[in-house]
Amino acid sequence: MNESLTYKGAGVDLDAAERAKRSLAPLLDAVGDENTLSGLGAFGGLYAVPGGMAEPVLVASADGVGTKLKVAFASGRHGTVGQDLVNHCVNDILVQGARPLFFLDYLATGDLDEGVVSAVVGGVARGCSENSCALLGGETAQMPDFYGAGEYDLAGFVVGVVERSRILDGSTVRAGDRLVALPSSGLHTNGFTLARTIVFERMGLTVGDPFPGESATAAEVLLRVHRSYLETVWPLLEEGAVSAMAHVTGGGIEGNLPRVLPEGLGARVDCATWTPENVFRQLGDAGGVAAREMYRVFNMGVGMILVVAPEREGAVLAALGGDGWALGEVVRGAGVQLEGVE
Repeated sequence: MNESLTYKGAGVDLDAAERAKRSLAPLLDAVGDENTLSGLGAFGGLYAVPGGMAEPVLVASADGVGTKLKVAFASGRHGTVGQDLVNHCVNDILVQGARPLFFLDYLATGDLDEGVVSAVVGGVARGCSENSCALLGGETAQMPDFYGAGEYDLAGFVVGVVERSRILDGSTVRAGDRLVALPSSGLHTNGFTLARTIVFERMGLTVGDPFPGESATAAEVLLRVHRSYLETVWPLLEEGAVSAMAHVTGGGIEGNLPRVLPEGLGARVDCATWTPENVFRQLGDAGGVAAREMYRVFNMGVGMILVVAPEREGAVLAALGGDGWALGEVVRGAGVQLEGVE
């Protein structure tokens, strides 16, 4: 007689999943707000649309962390990738003038490690708290024949709100408008397939080795948290000081800035206005990567670009208090001219 099969024997531990889910309840409770109407265990999250707006428009976005997760797997450091996820999604709706309302996450694992689940979702909760965003719920799936041992994938979904009259859609951008850059906190969540190849194959480092030019390990440098720009930029949005914004993610400045410019307009970016961080210099040198390719793959130290009217540039830079710099200007034409990059 054949041995009786069980789900656990096939690789899915329902008891562990239930324990992990219960352990997440305090995280969800701590990152709720007065508009959160549901709790852990509900099939769908309930959230009341905030009042006080004449024409509220919901803005949604979804994203992942990409192969940055491979560094988390190798180093056993799982507490920050959730913050990366939240901050990336928040930035993506911020550029349209929206503030985040709530967030949901999707975590798919091979073998479910309750400690890893807690660390990852703890990072998501921390990111939500820092962005004043409710963690409304999510899903944790065990897929042992899909992901290898110790591996998982992580995705997130954010919903925010903006007054219809305050939507940033680039329609007010004009030739002559100024570009103001905000610094990144390293690689953020893009370009990691190339970065990992250079660091672990070309440079021959392990996650615990010191990173050249840094008082930190390779893992610490690569896992630096993707910055959220909400706190920095929101006062400027409230004042109506910004005409458009571009979140510099995959594709770099050239791939993202044109997305927020009207047809017939391009941009001139003066690359002499800043010095890319050490991590970018090391990657370029060790990998023998051409400068043009570096700027196409990585953010190169520019995480967010604000488009402002010329008469507002001085006030915006003053409000940023040294956290931003004059990057260039909007010009007639198409595409982005990266001055100083061969």
